[in-house]
Amino acid sequence: MLPPLFARPPADPTEERRIRRLAHARHAPASWLQRARIVTLSWDGAQVGQIAAQLGCHQRTVYRWLHRFNTGGLDNLGDLPRAGRPRRLGELERGRVIALVRSDPPGRLLRQPDRTLGLDQPERADQAAQWTLDALAAAAQAEGIQVSRSQVRRILQAEGVRWRTVRSWSRSGDKEFAPKARRSSPSPPPRHRRRS
Repeated sequence: MLPPLFARPPADPTEERRIRRLAHARHAPASWLQRARIVTLSWDGAQVGQIAAQLGCHQRTVYRWLHRFNTGGLDNLGDLPRAGRPRRLGELERGRVIALVRSDPPGRLLRQPDRTLGLDQPERADQAAQWTLDALAAAAQAEGIQVSRSQVRRILQAEGVRWRTVRSWSRSGDKEFAPKARRSSPSPPPRHRRRS
């Protein structure tokens, strides 16, 4: 069993005000909110086990953040630098890749004002008509973002984008278009024999 541990008293009223404001903030990273709540609950007299139960975390997590707060204050509640190579693409480049997905592909046929299908720019006729990972990677590279197909896939997965195949026959602008009907039965229904 670990010995009892409490957060040290605030160094000044400003530190207490900042931590209490952070603990009740709506728009802050969840990790910072949890850590500030650990400290404020400790200031309010809650013990480690009570704090862990109230916040839904392990007691060792509470010990770790109370100890880090006691040694370094509010600045020590942040995440430490992670090991490994830093990301090659920044948030700006990742956002530009996501924005590409939301745009129309360069070779997609668009409905013209006269109700015909055509390209806005005929020189793009040889480009992709729908977004694929290869087409997105090529479009991002054309905009100066050095990204591979697998990186595009990881970025989109992290954003929760789901891929579905495009079915060109499912919708049409043609007035005489009729959607597919129910399939007919594969064979006539079986006959039931009478028993005599």
